[in-house]
Amino acid sequence: MRKAAVLGLFLMAPALFVAQAPKEAASTPAAFIEKHCVACHNERTLTAGLSLSGMEVERIGERAELGEKILQKIRTGQMPPPGRPRPDAAESKTMVTWLETTLDRAAAANPNPGRIGAHRMNRTEYANAIRDLLALEIDAKAMLLPDEADEGFDNIAASLALSPSHLERYLSAAREISRRAVGDPAMGAAPTSVLYQVPKLLEQDIRTSEELPFGSRGGLAVRHNFTLDGEYEFKVRLRRQVYDYIIGMGTPQKLDVRIDGKLVTRFTVGGEAKGINGPLTWNGEIVGDTDYELYMHAADAGLVVRVPVQAGIRKVTVAFVDSPWEREIIDQPRGADFGRGSDEHFDGYAAVDNVAIRGPYRPSGPGNTESRRLLFVCRPKSAPDEDSCARRILSNLARRAYRRPVTDDDLQPLLTFYKSGKKDGGFEAGIQAGLERLLVSFNFLFRIEGDPPNATPGTMYRLTDVDLASRLSFFIWNSIPDEELLNAATRGKLKDPAVLEQQVRRMLRDPRSRALVDSFASQWLTVRKVNSWQPDQILFPEWDENLRDGFIQETQLFLDSQLREDRSIVDLITADYSFVNERLAKHYGIPNVYGERFRRVTFTDGVRGGLLGQGGILMVTSYPDRTTPVIRGFWVLENLLGMPPPPPPPNVPDLAAVNSDGRKRTLREQMEVHRRNPACASCHVRMDPLGFALENFDAIGRWRTTSDGVPIDPVSVLTDGTRIDGAKGLRQFVLNHRGDYVHTFTAKLLTYALGRSVDYQDNPAVRKIIRDAAAGDYRWSSIILGIVKSTPFQNRRTAS
Repeated sequence: MRKAAVLGLFLMAPALFVAQAPKEAASTPAAFIEKHCVACHNERTLTAGLSLSGMEVERIGERAELGEKILQKIRTGQMPPPGRPRPDAAESKTMVTWLETTLDRAAAANPNPGRIGAHRMNRTEYANAIRDLLALEIDAKAMLLPDEADEGFDNIAASLALSPSHLERYLSAAREISRRAVGDPAMGAAPTSVLYQVPKLLEQDIRTSEELPFGSRGGLAVRHNFTLDGEYEFKVRLRRQVYDYIIGMGTPQKLDVRIDGKLVTRFTVGGEAKGINGPLTWNGEIVGDTDYELYMHAADAGLVVRVPVQAGIRKVTVAFVDSPWEREIIDQPRGADFGRGSDEHFDGYAAVDNVAIRGPYRPSGPGNTESRRLLFVCRPKSAPDEDSCARRILSNLARRAYRRPVTDDDLQPLLTFYKSGKKDGGFEAGIQAGLERLLVSFNFLFRIEGDPPNATPGTMYRLTDVDLASRLSFFIWNSIPDEELLNAATRGKLKDPAVLEQQVRRMLRDPRSRALVDSFASQWLTVRKVNSWQPDQILFPEWDENLRDGFIQETQLFLDSQLREDRSIVDLITADYSFVNERLAKHYGIPNVYGERFRRVTFTDGVRGGLLGQGGILMVTSYPDRTTPVIRGFWVLENLLGMPPPPPPPNVPDLAAVNSDGRKRTLREQMEVHRRNPACASCHVRMDPLGFALENFDAIGRWRTTSDGVPIDPVSVLTDGTRIDGAKGLRQFVLNHRGDYVHTFTAKLLTYALGRSVDYQDNPAVRKIIRDAAAGDYRWSSIILGIVKSTPFQNRRTAS
């Protein structure tokens, strides 16, 4: 029997955890394969098109793609296939070690760091770059087109194309941003409005944000860019029910408008309805007296104020003064669907629907904004000084924006636009024109790593320090390098490993490293979906925007604490704590937590701690109306263990919800019937047991012990006999596969760091990162440093 055919059977193993059979020792790699694939016949061909004919085990280092596939299947227990003799743990470990050593030695002899083409900034990176370059906060989602995701991330270079539509948006954004940064007086020619909407399902009977003043209730807090010094109008519209009756108008309530914490005005609204009202909860279908009807539709008409405001980004808050009281009746269940939207809550609390900020009126100048202080590094004392000052300003901007020292060729287009703008509107108009040109330059929008001159095609070279600095800053900060990093790069200091490590640790301490939470972790864990997920409100009437915010904050605060405390990445699974406020604590059944402030709580039940017990993750791995063990099991395999099953076959039948006698089946029974289909069984025997372990959590992450009146059984048994007992058992299962989890995390983070797909050629680098990080117990910093020091991160292959 040829070893090639033996290897082919290995690669076709369908099950994740297969039944045990008697073990026999194998003394060599070739003997190991032959002992555990005795049923092989004929030559096999891999799905990737690699023929195994003539393949020799000892030469597997020459066939790295094939070798990595074999290694991955042995390491994750996917081979030998079902029914074949199973090696013991020591044998498998020996084989894995041999394969890793052989493949790593071959990779070291012929390293291939990969090649990343022109890399366009995505929307998040663009917004962060504008923030750090010009001290401006922009809404990139409104200005730019969405980014395509690849490999689960939206920063993959190959998916970030530049279409004519993209270019149009960049031109428009550059125009708007340059005007804001300079303080273009033309922005005061006609007032403009910005509308800030409060989500309809945000309950406003409590303080809804830590950005709002103590003692407040409901409302919203926003950071608004006041373009020029001048007067601005603030108009508040209150929430209405479905027939446009303002809710909560039975009693007078005070409403404050503040700018940067200072009270601008206090309105009083409500309590002035006259005449006979319509029947409670029937307003709109049965009308009351005319005076009552007019008031209920227009009581907020006077919630308008105009005040002078200095230019710049300022926090605006609009919120009611809290006046807590207790109902003298028993609280009724929250209404659902139409009943929820038709109730005017006449004797309840009023709520803010939106706030419109309009201006400037009577503009008096650009003001002394942070953007202008950052932009105008010099001021010409006379007309002859203007061109030299402009050159200094644009050189300073270009150095930061292009992330490298600039040349005369870089400056010439900017100065040409400056001169044109100056001719039409003066010095500041010229600077605005030069800045606008800079913001649409490919040197700003793209990271382009040029090959060394006269380099041999297809060979590896080390990145220049300035290119390395850009990779580093976009990895950790999602933004451009700061002055310290750029200065170190231009002086060639990043070649020193000690300097490089010092810069990495400094950057991790900087608040901007929160990008690793907001961009990397949120995409890796798929929790960005929480922002738009909409559970079935008839089945889950307790769902509201407060709970959505709680889910988002919990995961973000938990991940940020792990990063800041530099914990082991394994602690993401095993942690016994999380962060909750009163709304989330009530949802989780945690007593004695009050107020909107999130605080750290420790769990002793082994259920809620870590990622696997967080409501946001549990919700986005469900359907809007029920749980789905398949999606939850797939999520564990894909995102935690790196063992995703293949796509489902075509024409998969729906689950059979009832028996032949008409009796409704439980979800577990439906899945058991589904697995009887051989085409479905090979994948579902892997996914379903992992998903059923989380079945005690409903579709919005709430703990339960029954489903449709039937007790939930969260215990599952894998085909190899491994028992998984609920959420605790799943957590222990992932911990038992610690090596697979660490490998998956590292490969995902390397993908994000490089901005390209990680393939078999990168696996030796991943293994080295993991080996080096083991001494530090796989702490975040040890893995991040390992990535930064790795061959793929510091090097690039020349064009073939």
